[in-house]
Amino acid sequence: MKIKKGDLVLIITGKDKGKKGKILESFPLKKKIIVENINIKKKTVKARKAGQKGQIVELPVAFDASNVKLICSKCSQGVRVGYQLQGGVKKRICRKCKQAL
Repeated sequence: MKIKKGDLVLIITGKDKGKKGKILESFPLKKKIIVENINIKKKTVKARKAGQKGQIVELPVAFDASNVKLICSKCSQGVRVGYQLQGGVKKRICRKCKQAL
């Protein structure tokens, strides 16, 4: 997977299309990610102790990583990610402006 935890991404499909957010968690084997304030679902939580009330909690849910584009810090656009060898180390680069990400 070419995107990692902490990257800023642009949602390109679905109900949250056009929104931007930071990746909170990534699951490379499943090719899924969790982005803050994107794909929010409501979950009912039961009371744990006597006298405590149950509640409805809103949680971000994982979705497919192919539904996002990485936002380049230089050109501030959603871009595809490429790789380039720099000093024997593989670095991620922006396909539009060719700057390191």
